[in-house]
Amino acid sequence: MTSQPGIFGLGTPEHCYLELDLEPGRTAEELVRGVAGLTGPLSTTGGVNVVVGFRPELWAAVAPGDAPADAAGFDEPVVGAGGYRMPATQHDAWVWVAGGDRTAVFDNARAVLAALAGVARVAAELTGWLYRHDRDLTGFIDGTENPGLLRAPEVAAVPAGEPGAGASVVLFQAWRHDTATWESLGEYGQERMMGRTKVDSVELPDDEQLPSAHVVRTTVEVDGEERQVFRRNVAYGGVTDHGTAFVGFARDRWRLHEMLRRMAGATDGVRDGLTGFLTPLTGAYYTCPAVEALARFAPPEED
Repeated sequence: MTSQPGIFGLGTPEHCYLELDLEPGRTAEELVRGVAGLTGPLSTTGGVNVVVGFRPELWAAVAPGDAPADAAGFDEPVVGAGGYRMPATQHDAWVWVAGGDRTAVFDNARAVLAALAGVARVAAELTGWLYRHDRDLTGFIDGTENPGLLRAPEVAAVPAGEPGAGASVVLFQAWRHDTATWESLGEYGQERMMGRTKVDSVELPDDEQLPSAHVVRTTVEVDGEERQVFRRNVAYGGVTDHGTAFVGFARDRWRLHEMLRRMAGATDGVRDGLTGFLTPLTGAYYTCPAVEALARFAPPEED
């Protein structure tokens, strides 16, 4: 089974994320068929990549044989140390349009909405862009620990032989940055919070790491083996209101949610230091089905 190719389509500088809810009176299967009928999810056209996902319970109801075993929606907030909360803002579907220029992304995103008119309505929209090629708005390189593209499918997609083979679970969040307060720390303070050097993204030695360092809190291990995530984060917003669109793909939901619990301090009472400077505004999980699973719901191709 083939993962949606846009998941691994690195290098696109412009992005649009649409979260959709079913219109009253329409069915989950109608939504899946409408999305599967889009050109984007099945090929790269018009200068854009399109990746689509569905609320895990919705996809499982329509295609139970193609649903990842532990996929579930973000239906309750993550509550951590001192009452800290990451909000749950789950919707029915997610469409990510990425391309080489804003015009292509804008026009294709409008085409997606036109094709789904009457079946689903926009619940939320976020536009994103690459900041300094590979950094986020903290100034640090983002995705340093990402696997290379040859290994990325092992991390991001359900393996062959398991339910939902080829599918991915994506965690989508918007994190607003308090940039002025962050910058007041200076480079040394920022590196301590992050657990990496700022210029070249070298991880600090273990004896220099704070328990609250971002590197420490976001590392999920089982029996000494790290459970990686494939990140496709970008910046969003403008000069006065901006942040990070977290877009993390994994073969199972557990590792994504455990990462959030560790960041929130739900596991041991230690919060990620970055949560003092970044505020989560949204949180949702979506199942991104394999291409073949989507194709079963697509209309016949015209000659």
